[in-house]
Amino acid sequence: QVQLVESGGGLVQTGGSLGLSCAASGSIFKTDVMGWYRQAPGKQRELVATITSGGITRYADSVKGRFTISRDTAENTVYLQMNNLKPEETAVYYCTVPRGWMNYWGQGTQVTVSS
Repeated sequence: QVQLVESGGGLVQTGGSLGLSCAASGSIFKTDVMGWYRQAPGKQRELVATITSGGITRYADSVKGRFTISRDTAENTVYLQMNNLKPEETAVYYCTVPRGWMNYWGQGTQVTVSS
């Protein structure tokens, strides 16, 4: 089992910045991929960004150039720095660790971007 705890969500104005953190514990491996998804009201959960243990990153096209994912492998923590936020990015942001056929998920943190 992997436990994931997100923090850092909140309310920000359009064009503002926000940073999220996710601390992993339990059976987390240094080689695990870690990532972020988000789910807006009435919409499906969607990929935001992932990062491998070697630092290879992958981003949704909609966030490229504005969001940065990083990790501290020694501390089992993944971060998401979000800049130039847009109202349509209001959502619950979830930390995730994919493991085989399933994903471990955090409880989510709300990000609200006001227009």
